[in-house]
Amino acid sequence: MKELIARRAARLLKSGWVVNLGIGIPTLVSRYVDEGAVFLHSENGVLGVGPPPTPAQLDVNLIDAGKRPITVRPGAAYFDSAQSFAMIRGGHVDAAVLGALQVDGRGIIANWAIPGELVLGVGGAMDLLSGVRSVIVVMSHTTRDGEPKIVSELTLPKSSLRPADYIVTELATFRVRESVLTLEELMEGVSLDDLRSRTAAAFRT
Repeated sequence: MKELIARRAARLLKSGWVVNLGIGIPTLVSRYVDEGAVFLHSENGVLGVGPPPTPAQLDVNLIDAGKRPITVRPGAAYFDSAQSFAMIRGGHVDAAVLGALQVDGRGIIANWAIPGELVLGVGGAMDLLSGVRSVIVVMSHTTRDGEPKIVSELTLPKSSLRPADYIVTELATFRVRESVLTLEELMEGVSLDDLRSRTAAAFRT
């Protein structure tokens, strides 16, 4: 399921873009972009991130912002966190691929805190949502208990007032324009009735 979501999200990236990949499913997107097509950015200070390493490629000095091991492409650049966030806040990162806990019917994202559970902090999510040109949310369509994660109203804390541009799940891809959710594509084998039954927010077809 995760690989399916990552592969579909990778198709939304345009050649030449600088793209930040968040923690979790977003990191898998690096497997589905051609070398030189896009430039993957990690906010801890790497531009030119490659696919996840094999055991033989593992280098303990190369990690992403989620402390997961990475590889780097030829010509990769390293810099400090201040410079990295200056790139994000200055509008030099074209897209962010982010995970989410919930997304509402207007595309507003909640992805950093669950009330009553340990909160480690919002990380770079607020900066990314405010600074990049395009936001792609990748997530499972429902929770482990089968509850919809695309909801009419958020019940978890917002990450930003800026909405996502796309939402990609294992069931469908949605586009968000002018606070309206529109179905772009159903995944193979998924019916519209099945999608509606597992989506709590209204959407156009």
